[in-house]
Amino acid sequence: MCASTRRVFLARLEAKLELALTVTTRRQLVPFAALSASYFAHIGFFNPYLPLWLKDMGLSILAISVLVSVQAATRLFAPYGWGWLSDRTGERIKLLRYSACAALVAATGLWFDGGVQWLFLVLLVMFTHTSAMMPMSEAAMAHLVTQGGVFDARRYGRIRLWGSLGFLVTVLAAGAWFEHDGMHQFPLWTVATIFAVTVSVWFLPDLKEAVPEHAQHVNVMPVLRQHAVQWFFAAAFFHVLSHIGIYVFFSLYLDSLGYTKTMIGLLWALSVIVEIGWFFTQSRWLPRLSLTAWLMVCSAAMVLRMGITASSAQVLVLLLVGQALHALTFATHHTVCIALLSKHFSGRLRGRGQALYTVIAYGFPGLFGGLAGGVLSTHFGLVSVYWASVGTSLLALLCAFGAWRHQHQRNTITG
Repeated sequence: MCASTRRVFLARLEAKLELALTVTTRRQLVPFAALSASYFAHIGFFNPYLPLWLKDMGLSILAISVLVSVQAATRLFAPYGWGWLSDRTGERIKLLRYSACAALVAATGLWFDGGVQWLFLVLLVMFTHTSAMMPMSEAAMAHLVTQGGVFDARRYGRIRLWGSLGFLVTVLAAGAWFEHDGMHQFPLWTVATIFAVTVSVWFLPDLKEAVPEHAQHVNVMPVLRQHAVQWFFAAAFFHVLSHIGIYVFFSLYLDSLGYTKTMIGLLWALSVIVEIGWFFTQSRWLPRLSLTAWLMVCSAAMVLRMGITASSAQVLVLLLVGQALHALTFATHHTVCIALLSKHFSGRLRGRGQALYTVIAYGFPGLFGGLAGGVLSTHFGLVSVYWASVGTSLLALLCAFGAWRHQHQRNTITG
């Protein structure tokens, strides 16, 4: 075989191997898409309508804010604990299966009327397991959507949009159901959707990452000492803190303004539709700016969205504009954060990086925002939550600028 023929043969063989790897990777990613769809289908009805169910039970806004904040409280310890365990063992899929089954058993407790203390305990156990599922899933999927050390935004977006579709279906269906039939079937919806999550995790490929003997010596602190990482986490903290007004109080706020449950569902659905549009096309837009520049854009959009929600929620057209900004305030922000995490926390730090993001960007903001929002709304009305969110959005913008400036300076030095 001559040299030129050999080169052609090797090139064709390499192309066939690459194609085979691509097909295999796609087959492995399909179950992750199913998990994303089922998990966010659960979130799509649970998070928007949990406050309304608790209100229907006669609880005060302060009690509702405490119970809703249990989810954020579990994010202070559960994700990092599960992330550490999954990094140490490499058994992310088995841990996901256990978490789903335990959450399903806990969810059945919502059928029993044991008062506020019982609800607190049920939610605590359930959220301790569900709050860690997405970080572990993202970590397990990370190596499948990273090509040559580069985060593949197109592939990630095509998987994540299934989660948005799941959210869209249940937020609309649940709104219409609860409008017609009342809130008493809320526990049934919870059990049914977590059952779907449980089924999905058993179809995940049983991947186990090799755990080297020195895995326990991989220290996360050197990464956390980097200024770029510190600015990133600070920006994420204030950005999600601003979003808590949507996550926890938005349905109650719209209900107080006279919107029907069907309309509340439609307004949530609009935000998810623009989110899906972003996830489907994000590979076209993300390269136009640096990741840290996108952080600034997202925070600026959050300032505008919270301002509209605080001042003009009674005007449906303006409220629709505010909800459409969800494409930037959530979808873009989420992808940018996952890409930055993939950049800063690789290899054996991947699980802990995802978990730290959940703790810092969702645990602390969710707990503080939920409780502080409950106090604010009790004394000054629900609208005060959104005016406070304008202030935290500005802080997020300031921190995002710090992240961009640090990255720009480092690029200038290295360039």
